[in-house]
Amino acid sequence: MRDQYSILFQQVYEEYSDKVYGYLLLLTGKKEVAEDLTQETFLKVYKHLEHFNGDSLIFTWLVKIARNVAIDYLRRVNRLRFFSLDKFSIQSNQPSPIEIIVKGEKTSLLYKAIKSLKLSYQEVLILRKIKEFSIRETAVILGWSENKVKITTSRAMAALKKELKRRGELIEEII
Repeated sequence: MRDQYSILFQQVYEEYSDKVYGYLLLLTGKKEVAEDLTQETFLKVYKHLEHFNGDSLIFTWLVKIARNVAIDYLRRVNRLRFFSLDKFSIQSNQPSPIEIIVKGEKTSLLYKAIKSLKLSYQEVLILRKIKEFSIRETAVILGWSENKVKITTSRAMAALKKELKRRGELIEEII
């Protein structure tokens, strides 16, 4: 029976490890930390895979575990820093150098503004707007009701717009 779970685990790891790593990189901002937390996440997944009951998508379940691992880490190091812009790279289909610079500056401004928001707003914006999870998936990951996700997303977007305006940025160009 354990061999069956080992094969399933290998498939899950191969399909989702890069996505989990990307999520953890956004939350922690450090490549090495994200790598360690990805390992820790999949260790927990391996230990508890037989308890996955299919109430949610496997990826939603994985991200919820990764989020808990990341929060534990952030508590341990007593930091609430989520991501570093230095590690964020922009990829697109052969843009001009000027387009790269402009897009990079806009992305940088957006992430700095998100980083200045309170923790719950950062989390919901990362999950809903950056990682593009559904309302239901976000609710499962955060342990919230779907209504709370909707309300918090709305409030987070309003706070983000207010922060960008406070910084003197043209909101439509950035968001």
